[in-house]
Amino acid sequence: MKKLLFTLIPFLSSCAGEPPQNIGVSEGRLTPCPESPNCVSSFADDEEHGIEPLTANLEQIERVLVSLDEANIVSASDNYLYAEFTSRIIGYVDDVEFLYDQNNGITHVRSASRLGYSDLGANRARIERIRELTR
Repeated sequence: MKKLLFTLIPFLSSCAGEPPQNIGVSEGRLTPCPESPNCVSSFADDEEHGIEPLTANLEQIERVLVSLDEANIVSASDNYLYAEFTSRIIGYVDDVEFLYDQNNGITHVRSASRLGYSDLGANRARIERIRELTR
């Protein structure tokens, strides 16, 4: 068993991938999704990547994230929150960002996989789950 664990550790850590260097807020918007179908964003206007913003504020979202075992809040400010979500079995990491638009009372979102091409709808499902939990 010990040998199996030591064999799996490098594999599991490689599933995390490197933290992206191109995320954050630029000109009042979150980074656009790549062309691959493993990202959703409330700034995207195509069906594959687009998702509605949340009506919750960052305080409500943060309370939900703290309650989720797979979520780790990396940074937070007055209008921006960045969290990493780690899958339980293989350890894949997805990067999730929230940008609060106080003027419109909505929170824009972007959820993207670090690795792979398809996420089988995991990022969309995550945001919809957060939407339900903040109601």
